[in-house]
Amino acid sequence: MEARGFGQGAARADVTALIRAELPRLTGSLSKVAELVLADPASVIGCSAAELGRRTGTSQPTVTRFCRAVGLDSYQHLQIELAREGARGAETSWGTSEIGPDISPDDDLERVVTVVGQADLGAVQRTLETVDLAALERAAQAIARARRIDVYGVGGSGAVAVETELRLFGIGCAVRGWNEVHAATTSAALLTPADAAIGISHSGSTRETIEPFEMARERGATTVAITADPKSPLARAAEIRLIATTGETSFRSGSIGARHSVLVLIDCLYVRVAQLTYPRASASMALTGHIAGRHVAKGRRAR
Repeated sequence: MEARGFGQGAARADVTALIRAELPRLTGSLSKVAELVLADPASVIGCSAAELGRRTGTSQPTVTRFCRAVGLDSYQHLQIELAREGARGAETSWGTSEIGPDISPDDDLERVVTVVGQADLGAVQRTLETVDLAALERAAQAIARARRIDVYGVGGSGAVAVETELRLFGIGCAVRGWNEVHAATTSAALLTPADAAIGISHSGSTRETIEPFEMARERGATTVAITADPKSPLARAAEIRLIATTGETSFRSGSIGARHSVLVLIDCLYVRVAQLTYPRASASMALTGHIAGRHVAKGRRAR
């Protein structure tokens, strides 16, 4: 039995990212095990399941149930994946493996820059390593041939929805970003099977995004979810799922930490759509490329 996210021939997902995504659904003793594994993964590699059960105030069977709950075959499988993830982290060229995600009020600016940069670069790298290329290609193909494209997102994801609109609009796509639920649902109700809808939500549980997204699905449009939680309501409602990895630090929520990862997925999608629609995309860019230059402020002539 292959665990979710660890199938042969697929990009390997970080086990801590999978545990973090599953954490909101874990209750009671299972959440205690998850929290310790996330807080101190290195210590888990060297201890037995019985010892981990004692340290979390649970039991060895609970540890085994936790492993299966997050999609692993066994406790030994968890230890192997944690060791592999630790080795990948030690190989990074940015920062050191000793620098963690925590920033205290007394840390100097150098540490802040290092920790934030390491978290963001690591999240982007993990997202690119684990992205489902087949899903990315299906999403790009659907967007390239769509008569019309809706993009839904609110709050921070609303800003990403607008950015997605600007990029696709610039290569000739008929696209609109929506960040208000009534207008978004109205637009979704007018979609057809010839159209596509993109839903963006870090948690995948934002009702204002899910409502128009589900309406778009009911209307037959191809639905693409971009989220950090592959088992969220948004992901379940989607025909195609693209998963972003979070780069969390102190003072930054998961949604803020995931922004760079989401944007790199949007970039990959945008470039692939431009490739697939090259005549239209290149013509659109040729017609509009000079516009920004017209609005560059001219320097004052020296007197």
